[in-house]
Amino acid sequence: MKKQLLSLIIGLTLSISVGAQVNPHALGLRGGYGNFGSGGELTYQHGFGSLNRLELDLGWRGNNGNNGYHHTALSVIYHWVWNLDGGLNWYIGPGGQVGFYNYKYNDKYDDGITVNLGGQIGLEYDFNELGVPILLSIDSRPMWGFLGGNRGLGFGLAFAARYTF
Repeated sequence: MKKQLLSLIIGLTLSISVGAQVNPHALGLRGGYGNFGSGGELTYQHGFGSLNRLELDLGWRGNNGNNGYHHTALSVIYHWVWNLDGGLNWYIGPGGQVGFYNYKYNDKYDDGITVNLGGQIGLEYDFNELGVPILLSIDSRPMWGFLGGNRGLGFGLAFAARYTF
């Protein structure tokens, strides 16, 4: 039992210490659901060396029903990226979001600015490993809303497809 536990600890330590190969640039679409960063997003990643990158996402969501809403936001997330196996990586990092919202509920209107702090954690597969410049990812973005329509803890789950260059 002690040997198995020691092997597990050594394996986890080695997998965390081995960095991924972060792409210099990636551009694409991110879409998902939840109350922070949900809907559709244009997404851009800028690599800093082989282990770090900055992600910028411009997102929007809304509906035009009787009780309609519109939300547009810019999310900024800093990632640390680690390789698990081949092109499979995982990443985590802190970030924030600033946006504008407009709600209509029972003929009452509310609009303003949102400010959220939190982070992002996810898994990605980098097809550059196979010679294809595509990066696919699935992630969660827990955020704490300080100002605006969504206050308190919230999160979103999303899938992204990016072209790497």
